[in-house]
Amino acid sequence: MSVEPPSSGRPSGPPSGPLAGGPPPPSGPPAPPPGGTPPGGGPEPHRPWWKSAPRVALLTTGVVVVVALVLVLTRTGDGGHGGTVRAGEVFLLPAGRTGPDPFTENTATATAPAPASAAPPTSAAESANVVRGVDGGAGGLYGGTRDVSACDVEKQIRYLQADAAKNRAFASVVGVTTAQVPAYLRSLTPVELRMDTRVTNHGYRDGAAVPYQAVLQAGTAVLVDAHGEPRVRCACGNPLTRPIAQKTTPRITGESWPSYRPSNVVVVLPSATVIKAFVLYDAEHQRWFARQRGDTGGKDRPVKAPAHPPAPSASFSLPSSPSYPAHPSGSSRPTTAPEPPTSAAPPPPPSERPASPPPGSEPASPPPPASPPPPSEPDTGGSPPPASPPPAGTPPPSQPAPYSPAPGYGPPAV
Repeated sequence: MSVEPPSSGRPSGPPSGPLAGGPPPPSGPPAPPPGGTPPGGGPEPHRPWWKSAPRVALLTTGVVVVVALVLVLTRTGDGGHGGTVRAGEVFLLPAGRTGPDPFTENTATATAPAPASAAPPTSAAESANVVRGVDGGAGGLYGGTRDVSACDVEKQIRYLQADAAKNRAFASVVGVTTAQVPAYLRSLTPVELRMDTRVTNHGYRDGAAVPYQAVLQAGTAVLVDAHGEPRVRCACGNPLTRPIAQKTTPRITGESWPSYRPSNVVVVLPSATVIKAFVLYDAEHQRWFARQRGDTGGKDRPVKAPAHPPAPSASFSLPSSPSYPAHPSGSSRPTTAPEPPTSAAPPPPPSERPASPPPGSEPASPPPPASPPPPSEPDTGGSPPPASPPPAGTPPPSQPAPYSPAPGYGPPAV
C-alpha cells in the first residue's frame, strides 16, 4: 500500500500557463542553435550562393567549358599549331609546319629553308582562284637530295596502319581500299616542291577527311604519282588532290612566307604519259639527278640539266570540279621523254613507231572500195578516226586521259 507524501504547498511541476509578466511561448518548433544542425535532421538555414562550395565549383566548371567552346569555335588556322580551316579560305602552309588537322606525325626527312627574298605588295586585282599551270612531267619541276628520300614512306604506312579510322579516311580520298594503302604509298615518289603549289588538302577531323584549299610553299616534301601530281604532304600525312575554285572570293589565311605572291602560285597538271623517271634538282649540291618512279633514292643517278626549265602557262581560273580536261592554253598535254639521258650514256634510241609517209607518197584520191584500207596508226587513246583520211602531215587528234583519284597506283606500265 502506497502512501502519498504530505503536500508542502509548493508546485511540484512546471506551471500550466504563462508566467505573469513573461512573453508568451513560441507557437512553432524551437529554433536550431547558432551554427548547429537543427534537431530532427531538418533543412539548413538559407545561405548566400557564394558561400556554398558545391555551387561555386559548378559555376566555375560551367565558365571554363563556355570559354573553351568559344576558343574552339572562333579559332582558325594558326600556321600549323592545330587550328581549323573554315570554308572560303585558302590556307598558306609553310614547308616546315605540320598544319591543321594532320593525319599522321611528320614523316618528312628534310625541309628546305624558306626563301629569303621579300615579296612585293600584293595587288587587289590578284585572285587566289587564278593560278598558272605547269606540266607534271617537266624536268626540274621538283627537287630533292640525291640518294636521300624526301619522305619516310614506311613510317607513313605504319602511322596509318596503327589507326583504322584514319587509314579508312585516307583510302577514301585516294580511291583505293584500306588494304591497298601500303602499296599505293610505295608506288608514289618522294620529291620536294620548287614552286608554291595550290592543292586541295585533306585534314582529319571527327573521323573523316575534310578538304580545304591550300598553298604549299616551295621546299615542301610531297609524294607524287606517276603523272607528276602531288598526292601526299609528308609533314602531316594528309592526302592531296587537284585544287578547285572557291565559290566566293577566297580569304588568304595561315602563315605566309617572304616570297609568297598569288600570281606566282602554280597548279600541277598531270602529264600525258606515265613518268618513268623524274628529273630533279639538288639545290644543296647544285646538281641534277634522275629518280625512278616509286623509288626512295636508292637508284638515283646523275643526269644532264634539262634543255628547258619548267615553264608555267598563262594564268587561268581554277575549275569548280577537280577534272582538268586539257592544259589552260587549249593544246594537248606535252608528252615527256620516257627516260632522261644520263651524263655518261648516249641518248635513248628513237621511238619504234613507224614514221608517217611523206606527203608526196600518198595517193591524191582515196583507194577504191575493193582494195584493203591502208594500215592505221597505233591507237593512242583518242577519238575514232574520221570517215575520210586527214590531210597529209596532220597528226591524229589528241584526247586527254580521264582523271582518276589515284592515277599513279598500280604496277609500272610496260
